[in-house]
Amino acid sequence: MYIEKITSPQDVKKLSIPELKELAEELREIIIETVATNGGHLASNLGAVDLTVALHYVFNSPSDKIIWDVGHQSYAHKLLTGRLNVFSSIRQHNGISGFPKITESPHDSFGTGHSSTSISAALGILEARDIIKSQISNLKFQISNFKSPVPNKVIAVIGDGAMTAGLAFEGLNHAGHLKKDLIVILNDNEMSISPNVGALSAYLRRIMMGDLYTKFKKETKSFLERIPTFGETALKIAQKAEDTVKGLFVPGLLFEELGFEYVGPVDGHRIDYLIETLERFKDFPEPVLIHAITKKGKGYEPAEKNPGLFHGVGPFDIETGEQLSSGKKSYSEIFGNCLVRLAKEDSRIVAITAAMTEGTGLTEFVNNFPKRFYDVGIAEPHAVTFAAGLAAQGVKPVVAIYSTFLQRSYDEIVHDVCLQNLPVVFAIDRGGIVGDDGPTHNGSFDLSYLRHIPNLIVMAPKDGYELKCMLKTALSLNAPCAIRYPRGSAIDPQKAEDLNCIPVGKAEVLKEGDDILLIAIGNTALPALNAAQLIADAGVKACVVNARFVKPLDTELIFRLARNIKHVLTVEENAVAGGFGSAVLEELSQSGIEGLKIKLLGLPDKFIEHGSQNFLRKKLGLDAEGIAREALALMKKSTDYADFRG
Repeated sequence: MYIEKITSPQDVKKLSIPELKELAEELREIIIETVATNGGHLASNLGAVDLTVALHYVFNSPSDKIIWDVGHQSYAHKLLTGRLNVFSSIRQHNGISGFPKITESPHDSFGTGHSSTSISAALGILEARDIIKSQISNLKFQISNFKSPVPNKVIAVIGDGAMTAGLAFEGLNHAGHLKKDLIVILNDNEMSISPNVGALSAYLRRIMMGDLYTKFKKETKSFLERIPTFGETALKIAQKAEDTVKGLFVPGLLFEELGFEYVGPVDGHRIDYLIETLERFKDFPEPVLIHAITKKGKGYEPAEKNPGLFHGVGPFDIETGEQLSSGKKSYSEIFGNCLVRLAKEDSRIVAITAAMTEGTGLTEFVNNFPKRFYDVGIAEPHAVTFAAGLAAQGVKPVVAIYSTFLQRSYDEIVHDVCLQNLPVVFAIDRGGIVGDDGPTHNGSFDLSYLRHIPNLIVMAPKDGYELKCMLKTALSLNAPCAIRYPRGSAIDPQKAEDLNCIPVGKAEVLKEGDDILLIAIGNTALPALNAAQLIADAGVKACVVNARFVKPLDTELIFRLARNIKHVLTVEENAVAGGFGSAVLEELSQSGIEGLKIKLLGLPDKFIEHGSQNFLRKKLGLDAEGIAREALALMKKSTDYADFRG
């Protein structure tokens, strides 16, 4: 196999074009086999293999810096940069990351994981190169003062889906102004995760519907219709040619207006064409954008047919493409199905997402209410302000976004929704530990960055049924609400069809006890209940509270219990700093209750690395055994609590 001979990108340059094509097929086989076992991003990686091979053939990484936007198409890059022997560990604890990571390899020039950052980062690296060279030439600094090697060429690889975000265009605009020799590769597969909408396609439509173009079409049609016999045939040919003209001529206008030389479109699966194009423009002195057309899932039929399903996928059967499932419904599915049910009862309910229709569980909503569904593209800030506008006119918008991506719309949540007290519902998926995707995708901070915002009600369910009740509650209120729930399967014990609204700010006692008070939020409530059963064997009677609300807290219940139970342990799958436990501590500090011994259990002040959810929860002490250990430690029990097995 050619891949076994590749220890660095320099080895790629030794291969002929036919050998490079064989290498690309080998890369696809390895990626498919590994993702089928470990899970990961499949369709996007398969689509970028040929482009990756061509890039490493032409450029000289790491002195030439390649920045992969989002990074979920970088698996072939990792395989070509000396990580073949550890590739089987991808997304596993202590294994390599599923995204570019600067601490993992010098070939990973910039860490990515969120969309649309590559152009801005690449431009910064390019500007730093020129600053370094200028200062060295003026003898102001020695080369040792800077990171080595000094960058040569800088290439940003960005997908058409990522181009729907404003950040990408901010970078393009600045790059065009600076006139640096930035190379941008537009990897156009016509689909990000959900089918693309927004900026680029809207621009093309705008050009095609503009006054000048429309006038030209009308006059041409009128002219052709007046020509006997030939005119009718010519008109049909012209109409068929219109789409071709759009594809060949119009796309470049956008980028040329921003100051880029536009090249393409180029077949992104013809390695020879790609190499020829890259060689021709690698030393271009000004910004250049090379437009490559690729196909998501290339080389694996199930992924080609359903690239959305194979975007981020769990382990699957290679022969059939069927995913290995636990059989339980996920929180995302439960949310989506419940929203459909509630939308049938209330025509004012609409759903909004940012290019994550399947991931957020909204596929059934789209099928049932296509005109009440909005995929705004990778544009989280717009999604929030768009929802605010809808809510201002009496519509009931539900914004479904992953926790880690909602961070990008913080100002809009504060200024456009909460300041105006508009009833927008935030369905915050992937709250807490996401697992294999690691620190770029863990929802570690949402409770901290939401709970201090005035007017916002913040909830987190202990199970699937409570999620449904919270969704019904949120939609019944005339106030902004956030419901935060984790990734993965959910316990859904309630078989009855009735959904009950939950009184705002009211917690529930899951278990009575008078030795220690365990106050848990969201998906830590049931592990806390299990921990109470464990420590009962040590003679400790725990009172377990499912807080349900981070804001407003049920201070009446907490104070009443804390007056009699002096040991208090709060539990959350969120950063301890500023999180749920901090909220409880703030309230107790003003309660006048004396003699309390309090411990806050949650995520530490660091980014949580990748690994399975169960492994990480155990490592961080957020499973039942870990909670039990902390509870007994707080009470300074001499019982050996180090080896709970549950």
